[in-house]
Amino acid sequence: MSGKTTGGAPALRSAVLLVVPAAVLGTVLAWALAAPDPLQSEAPVRALADCAGATVVGLAALPRLHRRIDPPWRQLAVAGGIWTILEFAVLACAGAQVVGVPVRRLGIGEFGTYLAHVSSGQIGVGILIGTAVVTGYCALAHRQPDRAAIDLVLMFAAVALELRPITGHMSQQPLGAVFAAVHVLAAAAWFGLLLALALVLRSRGEWALVLPRYSAWALPAVAAVTVSGVIDGLVKIGGLTPLVDTGYGRILLAKAVLLGGLLVLGWWWRRSWVPAAADHRLSADTSLRRAIVEVVVIAVVFGLAATLSVTA
Repeated sequence: MSGKTTGGAPALRSAVLLVVPAAVLGTVLAWALAAPDPLQSEAPVRALADCAGATVVGLAALPRLHRRIDPPWRQLAVAGGIWTILEFAVLACAGAQVVGVPVRRLGIGEFGTYLAHVSSGQIGVGILIGTAVVTGYCALAHRQPDRAAIDLVLMFAAVALELRPITGHMSQQPLGAVFAAVHVLAAAAWFGLLLALALVLRSRGEWALVLPRYSAWALPAVAAVTVSGVIDGLVKIGGLTPLVDTGYGRILLAKAVLLGGLLVLGWWWRRSWVPAAADHRLSADTSLRRAIVEVVVIAVVFGLAATLSVTA
């Protein structure tokens, strides 16, 4: 689709940056729920890295929603660069935690030992390589788009995004890695594609064409996030009582409540926003506002989820 059509004031579009404080807010909420458990300083950076990775996946998947959408190479390169920086920060935070020192006091030798000899460090290096490859490829593709394949970016981004979850605690359970992969990729499609719509679409006509197709994708994605998340959580806590007796359980319960609210919101959007947009009865700015509202709430859930991933 052409990016020359009008709609969506720049000031309004910049509101997508609210996902940053929203993701951090999710981690702060998780810390409060987990008290008096120790704070996991890695959580906010992990949440932001997950949001950036999901954004790359969403931007790369966007052309699949409609053949008239051109790959947004510039946005992909920027998002990929941010993702790479954040993944390096995640590695530094994790390394400092393993060594037992603040990040600012982590030495180069200690960091190198962590990357070379600790499994989480080695996995982090693999993720960092994947994000760097995605970023570099997208930067080159922006200059020569006719020679680039967006599906290659989607594949590398998806692997980098799911590499850490599929090697975590769920990988020790039967089909655990499968559930983890489904959960992460479905969440990335749900959040990332909607954020991509907010970043790329400009006109009422574009929203009319693409939003109904996103809605068709979002429904199974939300179902997959919910089912896989419930299974993952119940396996981890081993029952219902720990939902209120442990910090992990309370964070999980809060995440479930927010997901439930998002399911209701999605149901309402499907009955109101999607038909109105498809019939050209809503302006591009109105659709943009509604997309921003939803991605900001999802970002809070990402913050809770990131804290869960680093909470014992």
